[in-house]
Amino acid sequence: MTRPDSRNVSGPRAPFRLQGRVLGLGLGLLSLVAPFTASGVRAQSEAAAPPSAAGTAFDVAAVRQLLVRGDAAAAAGNLVEARRLYDDARVASKQLSGFYRTIAGAFRGLDARIPREMDDKGRQSIELLAESNMRLAALLRRQGQPEVAVPLLVEVLTATTPASAQGRKAYQQLVEIGFVTTPYAAGATAGN
Repeated sequence: MTRPDSRNVSGPRAPFRLQGRVLGLGLGLLSLVAPFTASGVRAQSEAAAPPSAAGTAFDVAAVRQLLVRGDAAAAAGNLVEARRLYDDARVASKQLSGFYRTIAGAFRGLDARIPREMDDKGRQSIELLAESNMRLAALLRRQGQPEVAVPLLVEVLTATTPASAQGRKAYQQLVEIGFVTTPYAAGATAGN
C-alpha cells in the first residue's frame, strides 16, 4: 500500500491545500514587507497622509514645520498633539528619504546633477528623521515610556553614526535609560 504524498495537490482536498499554500505565501510576503515599528509608534501604513494633503508642500521644509509645531505643542503642555506631530515628521522624513533614494538611483549614470541633489536632500531627510526620533524619544521618556523610546534611539544611531552629535546624544540617552551601560567618549581611545 502506498501512502499518498501529503504535498500532492490533487484529490478532493486539493482546493483547500492550494488555498492554504496561497494564504501562507501571502502572509509570508506580508511579513517581509511590513515595516518594523516600536510599540506605541505609528506604522507607515497607519500614517496620516503626507503634509501635502494639508495644503503644504511635501518636502524637507514641511517636515521642519511639523517639528516646529510639535515643539510649540510640547511647550504648551499638549503632549498628545506634540507626539502626533513628531510622529508625522518621523514618517514624512522616512518617506522623503526613500523617495529621494529611489530618484537618485533612477538617474545614476544618466545625469550626475540629479543624483547629487537627491543625495543631498536624502541626507537632510535622514537628519530630520534623527531629530524627529530624538524629540519623540524625549517626549516618551517624559511620559514615563522609556522602553518605547529605545527603538527610536537605536534608529538614530543607525541612521547617523555614534560619532555624530545626534548619535552621541542618542547613545547617551540609551545609557541614561539603562539599555546600555558602557559610556561612549567620542575621540577617546577604546579601553579594554
